[in-house]
Amino acid sequence: MKTELIVETPTHKWLYFGRDHEKNEKIIDTNQYLVQSGSQSLLMDPGGIELFAPMLASLVRQLPIEHITYLFASHQDPDIISSLGLWDQTLPKAKLYSPWLWESFIRHFGMNNIKFEPIDDEGGKLLVGDVELHFIPAHYLHSSGNFHVYDPVGKVLMSGDVGAALEDNNADIYVDDFAKHSQKMQFFHQRWMPSNRAKDNWIARVRSLDIEYMCPQHGRIFRGDQVKQFLDWFAALNVGITN
Repeated sequence: MKTELIVETPTHKWLYFGRDHEKNEKIIDTNQYLVQSGSQSLLMDPGGIELFAPMLASLVRQLPIEHITYLFASHQDPDIISSLGLWDQTLPKAKLYSPWLWESFIRHFGMNNIKFEPIDDEGGKLLVGDVELHFIPAHYLHSSGNFHVYDPVGKVLMSGDVGAALEDNNADIYVDDFAKHSQKMQFFHQRWMPSNRAKDNWIARVRSLDIEYMCPQHGRIFRGDQVKQFLDWFAALNVGITN
């Protein structure tokens, strides 16, 4: 599994984990992100159950496992959180932050030790070590209860399924040609994002943030001016259609 440093500040760093070359070809590829500050860390959308072993192996090469103190699930989908039952055994003292709406669904993946911390619809904040992270509402994009994670110091937005595209395992983790990459995003966003109103609300909220890196759950990371390019492209896209 590929591991790469996205950004590092005096107080914390963001790490990327993805491009699992050993995954079954019929399983969607996912990106996992971790924010580490001192002896605390937040692991975001840790992946499906099939990804647990390579994720754990990659993580322990970067930090002591007990430094993973928080987990985050942007929504209830199995590709990002069906590994929860195994993390529950590995990190019994950790806390899981996720939309309140999905608690009774997420618990089906197994949760005997980790404490569930519900996020209200309006969002909230979490202090991880010395960095304060913000839970940004992204409801109906594509889940009816959904959040993204924003770091105002590192200027990073973990954008969940927004900005997602399907890539092969050998692709770079950063967008290099936006026009070409947008062709890979179009069907996904039109089919999986059900509401133009929700899309427009999210865009208005995100345009007010200072973002240098937009990190989706699938595909490549957007940097610099590409973030505005994506927002403009998404604003012009009609979603909630099947063809």
